[in-house]
Parts: sequence; structure tokens; C-alpha cells
Amino acid sequence: MASTKFRLGVDERAKAVQRLTQYFHENATKLLRPAQGHLRYPSISPSLPHSQYSTELWDWDTLWTTLGLLQTSSKAGDQVLRRQVIEHARGSLLNFFDHQDHDGRIPMLISVSNPDPLHCLGGAAPHKENQAKPVLAQLALLVSHEIGYNWLVPHFDNLLLFFRSWETNNRSHTGLLVWGDDVAIGNDNDPTTFGRPFFSSANLLLNTLWHQDLQAAAELAAQLGLHSHETELREKAHSVAEATQRCCWDPRDQFFYTADVQCVDRRSELIPDVPRGMAMSWSSLPLRIQTFTGFLPMWCGIATSEQAHALAMHQRNTKTFCANTGVRSLSAQESMYSLASSTNPSNWLGPIWIIVNYFVWSGLKRYGMNDDAEVLADKTIHLLDRDLAATGSLNEYYHPDTGEALSHRGFMDWNLLVLAMS
Repeated sequence: MASTKFRLGVDERAKAVQRLTQYFHENATKLLRPAQGHLRYPSISPSLPHSQYSTELWDWDTLWTTLGLLQTSSKAGDQVLRRQVIEHARGSLLNFFDHQDHDGRIPMLISVSNPDPLHCLGGAAPHKENQAKPVLAQLALLVSHEIGYNWLVPHFDNLLLFFRSWETNNRSHTGLLVWGDDVAIGNDNDPTTFGRPFFSSANLLLNTLWHQDLQAAAELAAQLGLHSHETELREKAHSVAEATQRCCWDPRDQFFYTADVQCVDRRSELIPDVPRGMAMSWSSLPLRIQTFTGFLPMWCGIATSEQAHALAMHQRNTKTFCANTGVRSLSAQESMYSLASSTNPSNWLGPIWIIVNYFVWSGLKRYGMNDDAEVLADKTIHLLDRDLAATGSLNEYYHPDTGEALSHRGFMDWNLLVLAMS
């Protein structure tokens, strides 16, 4: 049974949601950026004007901001805003495709003044430089649900080419994708990827986003009548799910871990004259560091029901993940746990990120653990409502125990997803 310690009363919750909805609605159009500079189409900003990131177009941030703005328009009953959000989400996709190279690679960041600030399109194959996260099909599906699918016909090949570039450069022998390096991986200083060798980390965030993007692309293909592509994409998504189960689930800890894919049998190289004995029976090893990414197979439906209930036990544990304001981004029992404020990289070593709360909440809802989900929703609503009352704005991440804002006032982005949780 989930703890009721942090439950809000019905009226208290309704008033907090109303205040947050009003704030988001009043500021929503400030996130809708006109075509400017290297962003030739209207696009979506993750933060308010003159705040960090306000002149930039980011990959996964665009997906979450779009989803949150659509929630805002629904809560506020504003159909004009809804149409504007879709126009700018579509424009954001067109901006990404506008800067796609001939190999299919897409920058993860485009700014008004620079088409590729992180040099995603540089280097030689296989590219150790990272590229846009696999979220673009999910964004295209959001747009298509609103305006139909015909707009995507000229651009579906862009998605397929983008997927091919991921598979060509980043698919490991396990069947899972690996990051090339540790630049802008989303959860910036995740110890299972940050500071590790090139092409070594089959990060769970990357692979669950990949799974979801393949699923979204399959649905788009079905709607466009591209049935051979639909079949192929669904098969690929199924293979990612199987590889995640095989390489990332740890039955001892009842938790999913990012996999280290560097395991290589080097006996023929190092001791060529010595007769071989047992075969090396593993192709990867779990990196047993408990980060929030262990909950993501529950978010995207890869986990079994039994695994999901085991993960729910982890999110209830106050010694590891469960905090006053939500789910810690790293277990408090890990040696690298830190609540320091940092900007480059941003700190995912324990602080509360609303996207983490949203991921876990979504997973709990998916598997029918509604009491746990409601506790987490109340914590999230209360945290952001308090920050809004105290500072008149919202921030990027928070202290898990006190709720103190730790970074980037004016940040909107996935904070908007609190409305989906309400």
C-alpha cells in the first residue's frame, strides 16, 4: 500500500492544479517561437524568453514541451492555443529535418545562431558524436493525431533515414543502441554513461526512447498505408524489448540496469597457443548503479507485470528513490549521490526532475498501481505549486527533501507534464 503521508486534499489539489494551469496558460505562447535564423520554421522553446535555452531547439525537450502544452490547452479549454502548439511542433520537426545530413543524422540541438552547436554532424563513421535522440516519430505522431497524417508523406523517408543512421553507427552486438560519447545524453551525468569509453553504454534512456520511437513510427506507417514498413518497425521494437529483458533485467536486484557492452573474448589475441576451455557466454554486463532509468521499461511497457511490481517497491523505498518531492534521479545509497547545483553537466545524481516523476507515474498507471501513482502526482503538484508561490516561476530541478530549486529559473519544458499527472 502506498504511503498517504504526502496526499493532498481534494480541494487543495484542485486549487494547486488551477494555479499551475493558469501560470502555464499565461506563459504558453511565450514558448512558441517564430521562424528565426537557422530555425526556418516556427518552433518550440523549452524555457521562457531570456532564460537558459530560450533561443534553442532541443530534441527530447521539444517532445515533452509539446505534450505539456497540449495538456495546458486542454485544461484551459483553449483551442486556439492547441492549433498554435501543433503548428510550432510541426515546424520544430521540419527544422530538424532541414538540418539532416545525407547519412540521416540530425543535430540534437539547433539554435537561432548555429545549426549544430554540439557538432553532431561532424566526425567520421562510426560517429562517436551523438545525434538527436530517437523521439522524432513520437513528436510526429502527436502532431498527426491533431491534423491528420498526409502532411508527413514527404517526410516519412526522413524518419527512416534517421533510424538507419542510428542502427549503422550505434547498434551494438547485443541488439541495443549505445551512445557514442557522453555529450547531451539527456540525463547528463548518469554514471552508467558519463565519463565512460566511447560506444560502451547501452543506456536505458536511449533504448526505451528508441523502443517508443519505433512503435510510433510503426503506427505512422500503418496510417500511411506503408504496411511493409509497419511490419519491419514493429519487429525492430520487439527486438529492442527482448534485448532489454535479456541484457538489462537483474533478477537478483529486481531492477533494470544499463548494460556495458564491452565484453570481448580476447584469448585468441592474448594467448593464441593455449587451448581454449569454456566459451564466454555473456556479451554484456549490467552496470549495477541504480538510476531512475531502471524504471523506464515500466514506462514503455517492456517490463512484465511481476517486474513492474518489483520496480514499484523500489520507488517506495525511502532509503533509495522515494523522497518528499518525488523520485530521486539516483538512489541515495549510491556513492556518487550528490545534490549540488550544476549547469554543465546538469545534475542527475539525486535531484528531483519532473520528467523522472512523470516517467515513473506513467509506468505505475500503465500497470494499474494507481495508489502509488496518485501519491507521486500529489508530491509533484505540491512541489511545483510551492515553487511558483515562492519564486513566481519554475525551475529545472529540485532538492528531493526540501523542494529547494537548484537550477535555471524560468524553465518550463517537462514541468508542464504535471498537468497530465493531475
